[in-house]
Amino acid sequence: MLDKAPDQVKKYKKWLFWCSDETRLGLHTIQRRRITLRGIKPVGKHQWKFKCFWLYGAVSPSTGRSFFWEFSHLDKICFQAYLEQLSLEYPDELHIIQVDNAGGHLLSKSELPDNIILLFQPPHCPEVNPTERVWEYIKEFLAWLVFSNLNELRVKVQEILASLTNHVIGFLTGWSWILHSLSLAHL
Repeated sequence: MLDKAPDQVKKYKKWLFWCSDETRLGLHTIQRRRITLRGIKPVGKHQWKFKCFWLYGAVSPSTGRSFFWEFSHLDKICFQAYLEQLSLEYPDELHIIQVDNAGGHLLSKSELPDNIILLFQPPHCPEVNPTERVWEYIKEFLAWLVFSNLNELRVKVQEILASLTNHVIGFLTGWSWILHSLSLAHL
């Protein structure tokens, strides 16, 4: 079976499965539920500034490892640069990365680093990508906070990312069906 595998699979001794996605973070206040009396709308400081940046992220449900990189926008060029950074960070492993079918993810084989294989999830199924839970976790810490500029937001996001241990990432993303499938695949 291994003789039919692509050259990439033969070249690397270690393989790692990642789930990857992007989220937009900005100055527009994230609102969440608050405990109030029935019929009373929650009160909190709110701003309507729409300046933002994009956080690209990959998480490994089996190991809890994570890799995040910030970009000014979401497109194919940024996604390719993001994959190159991930490849440089972990050069000795073959990375199988689950992504959605966003237009920016449609890279040709020649545009991908040698140690990366993209695995496309079914269309319109964000619930099968555990990275979505990481975004919700991060945004929970940002709820109801007001930032005067993007640099303040960046500092807060960096603090949150620094607090994400492998255990926390594993807890958020290590769904039983994913871990079971990875163990059957020996990944």
